[in-house]
Amino acid sequence: VQLQASGGGLVQAGDSLRLSCTASGRTFSSYTVGWFRQAPGKEREFLAGINWSGGMTSYAGSMRGRATISRDNAKNMVYLQMDSLKPEDTAVYYCAASTYWGRTQMSDFGSWGQGTLVTVSS
Repeated sequence: VQLQASGGGLVQAGDSLRLSCTASGRTFSSYTVGWFRQAPGKEREFLAGINWSGGMTSYAGSMRGRATISRDNAKNMVYLQMDSLKPEDTAVYYCAASTYWGRTQMSDFGSWGQGTLVTVSS
């Protein structure tokens, strides 16, 4: 499966933003999809995951409580809604696919899209 993240941009602190992950491949609906981010000088961190049906979600990291992950398998899309954005949320955001559920390590995700940059100004 091939993935492409989009929807990033420059926003102000307190704003909301919805990122999209577009997938290609007939088996997309069988994959877990996760969102990660990497801030300058920091390691890539797991933010959220959603299972193949969308019936299970998981969150981690500093965006817990401010992010909502969802998917539309009919459109081959996964979304990350981010609210109450802070300057420290500035990072490149990536979506990735995994055949596992409940994993948060980069090595558990075999397919990665190009990231989308989110910049939050104060």
